Amino acid sequence: MKFSLTLLLLLVARLALAQPTDRTTLLVPDRVFDGAAIHSGWTVRVRGSLIDAVGPAATVGATADTTIRLPGATLLPGLIEGHGHLFLHPYDEATWDEQVLHESVALRTVRAVAAANTTLRAGFTTFRDLGTEGAGYADVGLKAAIDQGIVPGPRLLVATKAIVATGSYGPNGYAFDTPQGAQEADGIEGVTRVVREQIGHGADWIKVYADGRFGPSGGTVPTFTLEELTQLVAIARSAGRPVTAHAATAEGMRRAILAGVETIEHGDGGTAEVFKLMAERGVALCPTIAAGDAVSRQRGWSGDPATEPTRIKTKRVSFKLALAAGVKLLNGSDVGVFAHGNNARELELMVAYGTSNLAALKAATSDGARMLHLDSKLGSVRVGLLADLVAVTGDPTADILALRQVRLVMKGGALVR
Repeated sequence: MKFSLTLLLLLVARLALAQPTDRTTLLVPDRVFDGAAIHSGWTVRVRGSLIDAVGPAATVGATADTTIRLPGATLLPGLIEGHGHLFLHPYDEATWDEQVLHESVALRTVRAVAAANTTLRAGFTTFRDLGTEGAGYADVGLKAAIDQGIVPGPRLLVATKAIVATGSYGPNGYAFDTPQGAQEADGIEGVTRVVREQIGHGADWIKVYADGRFGPSGGTVPTFTLEELTQLVAIARSAGRPVTAHAATAEGMRRAILAGVETIEHGDGGTAEVFKLMAERGVALCPTIAAGDAVSRQRGWSGDPATEPTRIKTKRVSFKLALAAGVKLLNGSDVGVFAHGNNARELELMVAYGTSNLAALKAATSDGARMLHLDSKLGSVRVGLLADLVAVTGDPTADILALRQVRLVMKGGALVR
């Protein structure tokens, strides 16, 4: 029995080694959005994990091990979610405080595994997770599990705990000390230590809150000095880690931009002058329009333009100012505030708030990849890049709602759906 089992295992191993690693798949949609423009009659051939050929069908040819025909569909690069939280779930299911204080890290991690799978199947093959919100370094473990093929999910860029000034985050307002949803740091020595600690635990990006609320009833104000933020960015950059800043006030944004962050999250209180500074410095905006929209609806807003809450009106104004200043856009929805898998809501709202379909698509593909330092690997349909691809019914350059009609998802050449 031992001999037979050993022989069987050897044969299986030999057969596995004999399997070709360069099998080809030919994808035949009606059109291809390559990250820059739409092309009718193009096809894409995938070899192994990479894009092997792209172009008119006659140029690419029809030879492949497998052919997948996608009539009526557009093939485009796998979409990028630039701001999300896999360790959160919608606030109308449980408030942020309830999740941080009452849900165990084990439960939240299982939820995150399910959310990662849902996200991938929705066509988002890359995801920048900007903070576990009290779940420690669990995002590093989830990223490893996805990379090792243990669980399905998008390619993760993780920010671990995020960094806040002492007393400026939450949960707060309780009569006792509570666990915090981010890591506190103060002063030059404090931010230096915390940044290095997070990098040591596996952070791909460093996220800092440039403004916040001090006390349960305080208004939003800048929290870190320019000197603290500059030191934080310098330490992160010396280790090859880019920095992003949560910033909702004009002064918080200004300090973060001058300190050298690469993206600003939210930017609700941005002024024309601040957005001009962003454009001059090449700092991208993750607008997270969908988050404010979702929270407003969770609080009872029907969506009627005549009864728009103040936060929605403010967002419309700041987003138009950013567009007018020529600020680069990175698609980022703050998903987790609303249901995972509905990431396309951000792109729909970007269009509704004034950007073009093409600009929105680029923010989630080629432009987004460039801002996340991934454009040498993904974000475009180009020979040699990873075969992260999604097919949707219709043409999203004409109707952004087509992104909801997912027909096919491929990650690294492997079919997800």
